Amino acid sequence: MPPAAMVVSSAIECVFCLGCTRWACRRCARVGADDSDAWPRASPAEFAPVPRACRAVLAAYEDDLARPRWAPDRPGGYRMDPDAVVKRTSYADTRGRCPPYHVYVDRAAGQVVLAVRGLNLGHDADYRLLLDDPPGSQPFDGGYVHLGLFKAAVWLLNREAETLTRLLRDCGPDYGLVLAGHSLGAGVAALMAAVVVNHLDRFGGLQRSQVRCYAIAPARCMSLNLAVNLPCLLLLVCMRDTFISEAKKLKDPRRLYAPGRMYHIVERKFCRCGRFPPEVRTAIPVEGRFEHIILSCNAMFDHGIIWTEQEAQKALEIMIGKDSMITPPTRQMMERRESLEKEHKHALEKTTNSVSECKESQEDLEASVSSGSDSSSGMNWDDLVGKLLDEDETKDNFVDDDLVVGNSSKKTALPVR
Repeated sequence: MPPAAMVVSSAIECVFCLGCTRWACRRCARVGADDSDAWPRASPAEFAPVPRACRAVLAAYEDDLARPRWAPDRPGGYRMDPDAVVKRTSYADTRGRCPPYHVYVDRAAGQVVLAVRGLNLGHDADYRLLLDDPPGSQPFDGGYVHLGLFKAAVWLLNREAETLTRLLRDCGPDYGLVLAGHSLGAGVAALMAAVVVNHLDRFGGLQRSQVRCYAIAPARCMSLNLAVNLPCLLLLVCMRDTFISEAKKLKDPRRLYAPGRMYHIVERKFCRCGRFPPEVRTAIPVEGRFEHIILSCNAMFDHGIIWTEQEAQKALEIMIGKDSMITPPTRQMMERRESLEKEHKHALEKTTNSVSECKESQEDLEASVSSGSDSSSGMNWDDLVGKLLDEDETKDNFVDDDLVVGNSSKKTALPVR
């Protein structure tokens, strides 16, 4: 090889090696705490329901709540009454259409809870559900959602909406509805919340403020304009498409994100050994919703619901301890509530500017929903959801034989991209 060619070849190899080294150093040096470094700290009052939601989801992993295997190692365990569990399902009951779940009446908190467990590495049906998301995503309510998780959410509503409505009616108007899930189940719960808040009249006039969704380490399930507009809480998400610029991602209305207000539990720091007392940061970010790839030997462990429940409870106890020493005046508490409202409004405005094409579609769909919804007793969620689907952007349809409620023989074709 001529000397000049050898020099060029060596230079190219050096540039390539330096680029790979830089990428590896940035990946290894980055920690999850970097994404939430500028976020404000959460208050005990707003974070208090999170450990309780974690326990409700963890209980969905149990075969028998009276003889638990994964109960938290503290007095009271789950702090749940096994007799208050209205329904518990297994993989045989759901037939691969949705992860197992349970319905529970939390009388201490005044809530009807539906909790969905997460991905089971030993069940192929969970993988099929997660991977059922063709390019383009499913148009829904002026945005886009994950197709497989969306179908699971509709199936679950068809199966349990009447049970939830009956429990809310029997328990009284002061009870709220909580939809919770972990991992794969968190995406299903979040998309259920997206459908429910558009049809609150089907739940006996339930107010939007009475609906809460706690999505713990969820899969990407909805576009940005939907993600910042739902009453969802989120814990611990660290994922990113490395080679796409942030500006390009924000302008893509079909890109899917994790939903809602984020609560990040931070208990590790860069180049520090061991764990630190956990602190909780919260925000409704538009840019950088935990989009970076984090190379960590603790990734699988951090994703687990058992660890999340432990750290959430520990963080809450630390916050309560600090709060009892310095009780904030009423004026500061009011300012905190106002700042949360302003933050949400700012996120919505920024999202609207980034995906303006979705906003126009959303206004048309909301008008059609308000004019077409009724309060009849029969609830076929295929028909109701069909009003929120963007049929103009649909290429073909499918008919799902299992999405039928009660004695209705009507089968509705849901549009699919």
